Parts: sequence; structure tokens; C-alpha cells
Amino acid sequence: MEHPPVRVLVVDDTPQIRLLLRLNLELEGHAVEEATDGTSCLARLRTPGAEPVDVVLLDAAMHPLDGWATTAEIRRDPALAGLPVLMVTASVQAHHRARARQVGVDAFVTKPFEPSAVVETVERLARLRR
Repeated sequence: MEHPPVRVLVVDDTPQIRLLLRLNLELEGHAVEEATDGTSCLARLRTPGAEPVDVVLLDAAMHPLDGWATTAEIRRDPALAGLPVLMVTASVQAHHRARARQVGVDAFVTKPFEPSAVVETVERLARLRR
């Protein structure tokens, strides 16, 4: 791997999607943690003394707190506001892309996705932050 490892928080309510993302990111040498929804994502990000996360990769459609609301909450929190967010969703509609920009999503990937494209986007977002 050419770049330093990226610490990624993968947030999705579907275990198979989390596993697919984890495996592809770990194959490239990245460190992956998982959360099952927006609430657990925010709890992890706000845990005192926890290892910092470089990128949040999250699904748009989750319950009880979806990816849109989670991203908006990340952007409202001064300690988290600069954290890159990559959203994964099944929607390709233009209004969803506009909503993603509005809440502060840094990059957007639609399902079905090419795992290598997700890994490349995660690495790009991490480089921009460093």
C-alpha cells in the first residue's frame, strides 16, 4: 500500500454490507470499526479517549438515525465538523445528491458499488484531510 492506513468507521444497518466494506478496506491495509446506525456512530465518535477516525463511511437509509441526520449532527459538532463523510446509498436521484451536499457529505457512492471505487474514495478523502 502506498498510503498510510486510514481508520474508517463503517456505518450500515446491513451486516453483509458492513462485512463487504470491511473486507475490502482491510485488504488494502486500512483499520475498520463498525457501527449499526447513526446513533451508535455518533456515540463512537464522541467516546473520550477513543482512537480518532479518519473517514466515516455511512449508509443513507438507516433507523433510527439515518445517514442524512447523522452527517448533519457531525457537521454541527465542532469536534467532528471536519471529519470526511462518504455516503453510500441506493438512490441515484439528483435531489438526493443535492441533499447530501446540503448536509455536508464529502463524497457520494451509489449501490451497487465497485468496492475498489469505495476504497479509492476513502483514501482520497483521508489524504485531503491530512
